[in-house]
Formats: sequence, structure tokens, C-alpha cells
Amino acid sequence: MKCPYCSAPDTKVLDSRNLDEGSTIRRRRKCEACQKRFTTFETVELSMPMVIKRDGRREPYKREKILTGIEKACEKRPISAIQIERIIQNIEKAVLDISDKEVNTKDVGNLVMMYLRHLDPVAYIRFAAVYRKFQDVEEFVNELKHDENNQFKINPASNKDENREY
Repeated sequence: MKCPYCSAPDTKVLDSRNLDEGSTIRRRRKCEACQKRFTTFETVELSMPMVIKRDGRREPYKREKILTGIEKACEKRPISAIQIERIIQNIEKAVLDISDKEVNTKDVGNLVMMYLRHLDPVAYIRFAAVYRKFQDVEEFVNELKHDENNQFKINPASNKDENREY
């Protein structure tokens, strides 16, 4: 690993630790030339499929778009960044299970709604309102009534548990 301070090619690993249940490795390093220390993170780079938009266009999968949508839906809700990150990781795994070449934006949106529905009913409704493009209040109310599994009776206090699995 090249030193970010002096660009010397020789660095020594001082410490390695697994993070995120082994999906990331944190390494503490020391440059042999300038003696400065720095940290690197090693993760698997997934090759995500192309996303087929509603109008038929294809574009590369963009994690940032999903993150932004989920963050907006979860704004001012008792949902941690760790919970959001786990949801995105689960969505990406599910997308890769669907296809490693192409996936419809509808499938991605439905996955986001499924995870948000289980996490927080308010975040789910916020996301659904934008994603489904409700035309009027009646469509919005119908979505609330469509709740077959009583998902909207989730205890919001339970969302504070960052170790909750999704």
C-alpha cells in the first residue's frame, strides 16, 4: 500500500480487524519511509447490474440514489445510520440474487419498500409516497388500508435497537 503522505511504496501493517461481520477489514498501517500512520479499509467490490428505468433507459446501479431516498424517508425518525447501511447491504444482496446483468427499477423500489415497511412504518409511507407517485389523498389512504399484515402496528421504540436484523 502506497503511503498517502509521502507516496513511498513500503508500508507495514500494524493491526488488522474484521468489521461488519467480516465483510470489511480495517488495517492500521505505518509508512517505513516517513513513519506516519494511517488506516485503510478493505471491502469486496460488487459488480452491480444495470438498472432498467421506467422509460426503458439503462443506467449503472447507483448506491447513492438508494441511500439518499432511504435517508429522506427516515429523516427525523429513530433510525440509525447502521440500520440504514444494513438495509442497503440487504437490498444489494437481493438485487444480485435477481440478476447480475440487469434489474428493473421497480424491483429495486419494491425491495426498498419491503425493508422500510419492516423497519419503520412512517419511513415506509414517506418512501412509498414518492416512489409510487400517489395522485391524490385517496390513493395514499388506500396504501394505508392495504396493510394486510398489520405492519403499521410496529412499536417505534423497537427501532432504536441497532442490532436488529433485516
